[in-house]
Amino acid sequence: MRQRRMPDGSRGRRKASGRTWAERKPPERKAPERKPTERKRSEKSRAPRRKPRELPRAASGTPQMIRINRFLSMCGIASRRKAEELVLEGKVEINHTVVRDLATRVDPARDRVFVGGTQALPVQGYLYLVLNKPKDSITTLSDERGRTTVMSMIRTRDRVYPVGRLDRNTTGVLLFTNDGNFANRLMHPKFRVPKSYRVSCARALTSADIKALRGGIPLEDGTTAPADVQLLPLGRGKEIGITIHEGRNRQVRRMFESLGYDVLKLDRVAYGPVTKEGLARGGTRSLTRNEIRALKEMAGYTEEELLSGR
Repeated sequence: MRQRRMPDGSRGRRKASGRTWAERKPPERKAPERKPTERKRSEKSRAPRRKPRELPRAASGTPQMIRINRFLSMCGIASRRKAEELVLEGKVEINHTVVRDLATRVDPARDRVFVGGTQALPVQGYLYLVLNKPKDSITTLSDERGRTTVMSMIRTRDRVYPVGRLDRNTTGVLLFTNDGNFANRLMHPKFRVPKSYRVSCARALTSADIKALRGGIPLEDGTTAPADVQLLPLGRGKEIGITIHEGRNRQVRRMFESLGYDVLKLDRVAYGPVTKEGLARGGTRSLTRNEIRALKEMAGYTEEELLSGR
């Protein structure tokens, strides 16, 4: 059979159909270049992770120097006001040196602070408790004369301290916490957190004295803010309910005594939304979330602070 020379110099055979073919390698095909694509992050991965709470820092990134009373409050030692008393009494040491200057500042990251020989460390979690304080107990952390203190009734390993105080013969609601900012704001007169009492007097309260209590009573440390006053049913005028928005020392007793009344019993029945209902004398319980939130709202916490738990 006659062969025909192909254009590439090879020889092919003519088929019966008249067409010729040659064995050729198929042209190499390059895979199309693909641009690298980024994996889409899920909505969960896009959300920023919550960072652990850190100590206050200055703009330069170095730990902020904070006042000694605020630091002790952050450590759950005492409220800022009580912390100042500890400093003035010489019970506070910084790096084993006693300090008495209230303007002293500390570096939480470097300085070691001691109170009564025990190192003060920032608390890891906050506690909020209520005690139904019995009579003949004093509101103090310890007593040199061996009298019964309210701290002997608190059953917790964490260090807490009372929010304000009740005198020895006053009973009822007393809050405890290791959240210094919370305690300080509750006691600040600017926020006017209400505290309600049941007062038992030796004689009936007159309408003129009810009006005086509602308008404000002049005391040695200034005139009191207006109080909410009402006579309690079946009390024959001797049982009075009163709500104040301040926290002066022995304020309710002094208000009645200035009007010539002998206070036989004084019982705090509520601190804001917190009551002693269902709590025996000397008994304690943790505050509910709703109670904590309500108190913080009364103390001027912003929505951001409430959500962050600060």
